[in-house]
Amino acid sequence: MTLNIGWIGCGVHATQMLLPQLVRHDVKLTALCDIDGARLADAGRQFGVSNLTSDVETLLATPGLDAVGMAVGPDQHLAFGKKALERGLGVFMEKPPSGTAAGARELLAASEKAKKPLLVGFMKRYSVGNKMAANIVRSGRFGDVLGLTGYYMTAPGYFVGNVDYTGFFLHHCVHYMDLVSFLVSPVKTISARKVEKTPGRVLFHVGFEFECGAIGNIAMGTIQSRGTPVERIELMGDHQRIEVEDVIEIRWHRNPPFKIADPAATLADDVDSLTWKPNFTAAANEDPKGYHSLLADVVPALAGAETPAPTIADGVIAMERLETLRRELTL
Repeated sequence: MTLNIGWIGCGVHATQMLLPQLVRHDVKLTALCDIDGARLADAGRQFGVSNLTSDVETLLATPGLDAVGMAVGPDQHLAFGKKALERGLGVFMEKPPSGTAAGARELLAASEKAKKPLLVGFMKRYSVGNKMAANIVRSGRFGDVLGLTGYYMTAPGYFVGNVDYTGFFLHHCVHYMDLVSFLVSPVKTISARKVEKTPGRVLFHVGFEFECGAIGNIAMGTIQSRGTPVERIELMGDHQRIEVEDVIEIRWHRNPPFKIADPAATLADDVDSLTWKPNFTAAANEDPKGYHSLLADVVPALAGAETPAPTIADGVIAMERLETLRRELTL
């Protein structure tokens, strides 16, 4: 069944990342909404939508609408998400689901009351290297995860005028408040330390204790150029290690024997290291960042199917962890 979707928010992220991947699925963009007329007209032209409005209520009243998607600000996610659910419409929204954990809990209650799904754009679960790492762990071939380390960086210029780091926390750090449990297990405790060079330039280390007994540390901050590699995840097990570089390159180290003294040395597929990265020279419409794979789970979930798509319940957990982190850092 083709899903009729109304979309709120036609900014760069929506029109360059989300909507191009959404329309590859069995959906019809029925209506678009944005308060910027020029941006709205450009999106209508780009996606072939003639039903354009600057009013959310008008979009929600569109006849035949099955669900609503949105990529706007945290406060708008809360307000518009509740309005859509009250009209009996399923919702997909970019993260964060709200500016606060309390707002996320409001959305969870509204979703449960309406008996309609609210899915959240935690696409880091679907980024190709992260997805492969999780699949290796779930296969049983890795054994217990004992440790997680990594980093996630961005540049200070990205948050000029926002030196309380709210934007960094809500639009970036929240991903990792979700991802760490996707890769390991529920979090038991969070601790953090920071160094702040000048306002707008901060580095902090976040320590995790997981319910499975594993420990972890993620370095986050606004002190690196976005032109350099900014993400890395490493999962440590017993004679096992998975390294994911910038979500697209993965190495799985296992327990290889020493090779130099063995005249019959070769590569063994059950013990030697495996590596993979995508072939960007191939003429394939792939999406290593994960938006297409995320929406492959979101679209059927909006139609009522059970899928692994991240829900507002996951959003509540991530937002609660984010607030714990900010209290630890007093930021």
